[in-house]
Amino acid sequence: MARRMAAVLALVVFAVCVIAGLGAGNSVESVLTKALLAMAATFAVGLVVGVVAQRMIDENLAAEAARAAASDAEREKSGNPERNPEPRGR
Repeated sequence: MARRMAAVLALVVFAVCVIAGLGAGNSVESVLTKALLAMAATFAVGLVVGVVAQRMIDENLAAEAARAAASDAEREKSGNPERNPEPRGR
């Protein structure tokens, strides 16, 4: 996921730089050089952002699994094996 996110961000930045540079009337060599440098920098930043996002997702999933396991254990202790019991008061 991290590499995919970095690649998408880098390509978007490259396209924006090329369009903006050519629209401003800069030379093709100058535009492509600066766009490639911006793309490389954005790829590096995107990798870091992608790794952080993946860790956040993994930690959240692990915490949710732990909560579900604790809830299941509590339900088994109480003798109620139903996952979603009927609402009370009806």
